[in-house]
Amino acid sequence: MSTDTGAIDLQTEAATQALAACIGARLRPGDTLLLDGGIGAGKTAFARALIRAATGNPGEDVPSPTFTLVQTYATPRGEIWHADLYRLSHPDEARELGLAEAMEHAICLVEWPDRLGDLAPPGALTLWFEALPHGPHRVRLSGPPPWPARLEPCLAR
Repeated sequence: MSTDTGAIDLQTEAATQALAACIGARLRPGDTLLLDGGIGAGKTAFARALIRAATGNPGEDVPSPTFTLVQTYATPRGEIWHADLYRLSHPDEARELGLAEAMEHAICLVEWPDRLGDLAPPGALTLWFEALPHGPHRVRLSGPPPWPARLEPCLAR
């Protein structure tokens, strides 16, 4: 059973960075974040902020993996895989990228998770991003236990 956190409005880029850093500090190998939402909703900005915080390098080059499909990063907590599956047409293509194995041993951030099909882990945390009409973004988090307890400090802001 998943628990929905309710909506969190991210009024500024700094708010997105703070949430990403807080969540990132609680991740460990084997965790998967499914980043869902339309184009321009804030998925890549969130992933970029999380990766920069996890590497400890605010200047880390974190390009969108739209064309490379996957980018990997070494961090003190383990390897992070950032995947953008927008261009995939079948879940088998995600398997060919090695995502099934990566989800077992790395921290995985997956944009366009609907392309995963049944490859999406049942214990993943889903973040639904929405661009609001007047600038800010909104995110809704949902995941099974133990996600609510792990993320409580991040949501009590």
